[in-house]
Amino acid sequence: MEKQNPLKLYFSIVLSMVFFSLSFVWFKVANVSYGPLTIVLFRLLISSAILFVVTKTTKRFRMPNKKDFKYILLLAFFEPFLYFMGESYGLQYISSTVGAVIIATIPLVAPFAAFIFYKEKVSLLNVVGILISFLGVTIVVFELGMGITASPLGMLLQFSAVFSAVGYTVVLHKISNKINNLTIILFQNFIGSVYFLPFWLIFEKNQFLSTPFNHESMMSIIYLAIFASTFAFILFTYSVRHMGITKSNMFANTIPVFTAIFAWVILGDQLNIQKSIGIAIVIGGLFIGQIRFKKRYNGPDPIPEM
Repeated sequence: MEKQNPLKLYFSIVLSMVFFSLSFVWFKVANVSYGPLTIVLFRLLISSAILFVVTKTTKRFRMPNKKDFKYILLLAFFEPFLYFMGESYGLQYISSTVGAVIIATIPLVAPFAAFIFYKEKVSLLNVVGILISFLGVTIVVFELGMGITASPLGMLLQFSAVFSAVGYTVVLHKISNKINNLTIILFQNFIGSVYFLPFWLIFEKNQFLSTPFNHESMMSIIYLAIFASTFAFILFTYSVRHMGITKSNMFANTIPVFTAIFAWVILGDQLNIQKSIGIAIVIGGLFIGQIRFKKRYNGPDPIPEM
């Protein structure tokens, strides 16, 4: 494989994390005028259209066979369908910062699923890391003398997104060495939009049609589609190809930090010392949880070259 410029690699992975972090803020802006189902449906449709054009023009479009297609259906059910259901509705009840901190626990939960389904080793440091990270989450959502300041329902929905993402990675192992990633994300986004469509027609169609057009909210949906659902994925995939799975995934630990900063600057969310300490503990736990983690799975990288 051709050696890549390290600065280019690190720029790509950090920029992808910035886009993922901004998605929490953009959702909050879009949610001012549009419901969660509307935001997700339009986000997926726009992203699917972009990826279709990209895969066709770059000749990377591949039609999955019948055997693999059933896994793509399940893949789309976990993410984007269940994942965005949990994340989008969860963000209606909790802040962008708290939501990002909870989502950032995905790298710690995933090894346990990997052990169950692929017999990958879960080390003591994984267990220690997840405990430390949940301590950090507790510090973020608690305020002295007030108890839990974040909505329990919002937190539950956000954690459902975490487990949906883990289910997604389990299924992804089945097909990621057969189909290129642009094709996978194209089909999962399009099929995911099909899953969302009936719910949108029942619960939000009339609300959407009766809502005056809001330029700022609609632009946020477009930003979500272009940057979070398309460019972020392409940049992340490029980085994974040349940096490896473990090293690239460690950068996901920066998402709560970027989100807290963007929410503070753009949305005016509170960023006090206690929350800052909690975020630092979460990130520390995430790094500890990934130290010296070795996989027993000896097959090809779960993300193939594009």
